[in-house]
Amino acid sequence: MATDRSELTSYGWRQLRARTLAASDICIVCGHGGSDTVDHIHPVSKGGARLDPDNVAPIHGVAGCPTCLRKCNSEKGDKPLADVVQLATSVDWFAGP
Repeated sequence: MATDRSELTSYGWRQLRARTLAASDICIVCGHGGSDTVDHIHPVSKGGARLDPDNVAPIHGVAGCPTCLRKCNSEKGDKPLADVVQLATSVDWFAGP
């Protein structure tokens, strides 16, 4: 089943992605910095809003995380964030600066 993902090439999506990454580059899956893309927190295929700023967050894309080497976006796939095993570290990377 093909899904229409044309919003991923739209001007609105590029602007949303740029704003999100400018605000933070901390990955929602592993908690390390250096995210190069954003992903929907609640998957669009499961009813999540496509261009809602509250439904996107930074994540490591195709290149993966340079720190832990996880392929965060691939691991998340179309699962809700709660179903993804998050990395347990000695530093609370989610706390922010």
